[in-house]
Amino acid sequence: MPPFPGGTAVEISELVASKVVDVPDFPKPGILFKDLMPLFADGPAFAAVIDAIITEHGADSFDVVAGIEARGFVIAAAVAYATGKGVVPVRKAGKLPRPTVSASYALEYGEAVLEVHEDAFVAGERVLVVDDVLATGGTAAATLGLVERAGGRVSGFSVLLELGFLGGRERVAPRPVHALLTVS
Repeated sequence: MPPFPGGTAVEISELVASKVVDVPDFPKPGILFKDLMPLFADGPAFAAVIDAIITEHGADSFDVVAGIEARGFVIAAAVAYATGKGVVPVRKAGKLPRPTVSASYALEYGEAVLEVHEDAFVAGERVLVVDDVLATGGTAAATLGLVERAGGRVSGFSVLLELGFLGGRERVAPRPVHALLTVS
């Protein structure tokens, strides 16, 4: 893997690892939540991970960035700004004001519904999808399907942290996953 601005892939992985805070029993008992807010709060670290995502995909490989609610919005906005592209939010049900395309899915601690405006993408538009964590893959699979159902073409999918032991990568296959840090 090529070196990223501000560091190699290994250095970026170590940076992400150094900023993760484990929060036990959130949002319910038995779940170990991986909080990346300290990474977002550190300007140079946040810039390094955004640069790493852009370097991995190439700024010319996508037309718009889709961020998954809620922390994916932060990443998507930064990538979109840095590349001069637009940003599309993928929201929880009932949060978007116009007609939507929706998908129900199971996640590790319950069920949820995601939505995107049905006109969010121009037919065939190349979409880079981003989020903070890939766990079981339910949210990611639902989002990638929504992008395609709404007319977009997934050009890439990036996360800051992949919990490899939960099998999310297999759930979104055959689409490739780019993770800055994978915990096995």
